[in-house]
Amino acid sequence: MLPSQAPTEFCDESQGNQCPQDVSAGGWSTYLGGYYGAMAASGVAGLVMSYVCSGANPVIPPISQDNQSREMVGIGEKVRTSRLLPPGKFMEYLYEDAQTLFDAMYRGARVSNNGRCMAWREPGAKEYSYIHYNQALGRIRNFACGQAALGAAPGQKTFIGVFMQNCVEAIVAEQACYYFSQIIVSLYDTLGREALCFIINQASIEVVVCDTPEKIGVLLKEKVNCPRLRRIVHTKEIPDDDIRKQAKALGVELIAFTEVEKLGEKNFRHPLPPTRNELATVCYTSGTTGNPKGVMLSHKNIVACLSSVCLQLGEFAPNKTDVMISFLPLAHMLERCCEMALYMGGGCVGFFSGDIRGLADDMRALKPTISPTVPRLLNRVHDQVELVAKSSIWKRAILALALKSKESEMRKFVIRKNSIWDRLVFKTVQESFGGRLRLMVVGSAPLATNVIDLVRCALGAVIVEGYGQTECTAPCTLTFPGDYEAGHVGPPIAACAIKLVDVAEMEYYACNGEGEICVKGTTVFHGYLNDQKMTEEVLDQNGWLHTGDIGKWMENGTLKIIDRKKHIFKLSQGEYIAPEKLENIFIRSPFVAQIFVHGESLKSCLVGILIPEEQYLLSWAAENRISGTFSELCQNRVVKKSILDELASLGKKSGLKSFELLKDIECHDELFSVENGLLTPTLKTKRPECRKAFARQLSEMYKTLQ
Repeated sequence: MLPSQAPTEFCDESQGNQCPQDVSAGGWSTYLGGYYGAMAASGVAGLVMSYVCSGANPVIPPISQDNQSREMVGIGEKVRTSRLLPPGKFMEYLYEDAQTLFDAMYRGARVSNNGRCMAWREPGAKEYSYIHYNQALGRIRNFACGQAALGAAPGQKTFIGVFMQNCVEAIVAEQACYYFSQIIVSLYDTLGREALCFIINQASIEVVVCDTPEKIGVLLKEKVNCPRLRRIVHTKEIPDDDIRKQAKALGVELIAFTEVEKLGEKNFRHPLPPTRNELATVCYTSGTTGNPKGVMLSHKNIVACLSSVCLQLGEFAPNKTDVMISFLPLAHMLERCCEMALYMGGGCVGFFSGDIRGLADDMRALKPTISPTVPRLLNRVHDQVELVAKSSIWKRAILALALKSKESEMRKFVIRKNSIWDRLVFKTVQESFGGRLRLMVVGSAPLATNVIDLVRCALGAVIVEGYGQTECTAPCTLTFPGDYEAGHVGPPIAACAIKLVDVAEMEYYACNGEGEICVKGTTVFHGYLNDQKMTEEVLDQNGWLHTGDIGKWMENGTLKIIDRKKHIFKLSQGEYIAPEKLENIFIRSPFVAQIFVHGESLKSCLVGILIPEEQYLLSWAAENRISGTFSELCQNRVVKKSILDELASLGKKSGLKSFELLKDIECHDELFSVENGLLTPTLKTKRPECRKAFARQLSEMYKTLQ
């Protein structure tokens, strides 16, 4: 079926991020070392060089890789759109029978002929268990009807909280909301209890579906601050009667998930399907300062986004034979869009067993063909391969040959996992991902060029990168399958247009192809829930979403992310950092006169430039029998360690998370000032100037931390 062309004419347009820390449970280093050694011992390097591509079908990009987006003309602004649709058109849906998320699951059941829908693995079990589409739809219907029988009114005035890890019941609860046009609100504990309460109150949530007794305990402790909460549906048994007594005393009903399903089976009601423009979810962004913001997304927003991604993936889009591993947080839109794309195509989603350290075991058991992921996981793969190669000159040479050969194939759009290099060098890496991986979607944070190049070679799979925000649903740009050029995030997807606007104070100008990234189209959100002021700050009168990120158009029509308009930035694992907030905490230390917190999107930790309080440092040094001038003390390792320990203690007492603590500092003996160009006339830190002035020191600190 041909994709729909939206009637919208172009006018003028990780639960906090839970990212894997270690997926090397299968011992990649050991096995890779064995393969390198076997290859060197057998002396096949010469034979490898003469090996030719046989039986490898190239990936044919649908458009020229030298001209990947279209610049709109005659509208007064340099706006670029996808070349996959005619000018002035935005995609709304890919299939006539999947225009809402309610429709998408039924389409999956039809095209898969009641195939496998979801899979899970109990702790300790070797194999995955499966539920088929018709079974899933039956559970969705029963749970929705059970909720209605308990008093959850159908329609857009009912917000249902889902406070769960990735699992079958989380999807059943979500789809049950769509059965009666209700709105799902994802909750996650890394937001903190205060934010959890804020969300429940702002969205007027009366019912929360959760999994563990621990989460029930959190909700009950906050009941006094959440007066509207009246029912908790739980998926796991409650072993402690004290929890039940506490709930009863607080006027909160506890009921098992299965009991709701049984109740619904006895109280069938016909569905009240949502329309495309009705809200599907309110997805709260974790933010970095203040309360989280509730992003209102409609069925049209989400379907347009995942449909555009599928269109851009072409033959690599999810289909009924695919299996996806689900381990990124379902509270975020990247994972939810990926899963819905699988269901819409009739594929199967398998959930990780709950412990990220066992992800490699889950993948071996599930054997996924598709995996959404984050840079932290791929960085780990890169580091493991490099670690093995560094152990001997033979292994370094063999890896260099393997990469050269596979990179040569990629330049011919050949992506495969059946070459001799795959058998002798990269086999163990591929098997650690189940051995069948064909597509990986990377989001959340930028991926270093050297990492994506190596991982593409090692996995023999199509790896696409995207850029976006919750406010534009998920990705607004995506690389094309087969595009081997790293360092960009692709052209606009078919559901939106992108323009760059001047940021004069940072010397970025649209006429130079640089500026703040603005997005318009069918994926742009409806605003923040009950917060018109914040909505107007990011969504202008013409419908453009101002992202706050700085982009640059590349010559081939793709977008590159180069900076952040505001000082908020992401680390490599996708965590947002507000440096001023951290500086305001660290400045309380008596050691600190001034401090500049720095991080990079390709790094996983923070470093800082610190000017000590001179008199305090001299006094402290004398008490601790450390001699030297102020300048000498600034270079003293003992002094630096003591200050770092003090800042870590202060940060922990202030409630900072581990990734918000500094891993290294450089002590500087000259204060930032207006005269040396590091402060504004109002005595605010000039962050770009500080980055330039201390570029060498910042770079050296990161090198030391590697």
